[in-house]
Amino acid sequence: MLTISIEKIRLFNILVYIYTALIFVIMTRQSISLTKKNDDWLKKQLAEEEFNSKSEAINYLIKQARHQKEYYDFVKMKIERGEKSGFSNKTKTELLAEIKSNLK
Repeated sequence: MLTISIEKIRLFNILVYIYTALIFVIMTRQSISLTKKNDDWLKKQLAEEEFNSKSEAINYLIKQARHQKEYYDFVKMKIERGEKSGFSNKTKTELLAEIKSNLK
């Protein structure tokens, strides 16, 4: 037989209330303006059920932009590192042979 005291139920309800309040604190509300073209595109995505809400779509697009920027920065860093390491007078065949020997 399962017995739960009233105090435990009250404590549980308080914890649920606090958790719910924290979720609302974490998510900030924003007001943005969109061009007609972008608003139409957003409405189309919702109509096609690509996203459940405008907020979900906007958050997805922001996340994609952040990932794209991170990738851009990574590639830029690799290019700069390669340029700083100097240039080689070796032929393609010599470079390929060197790379293959380093893999062994």
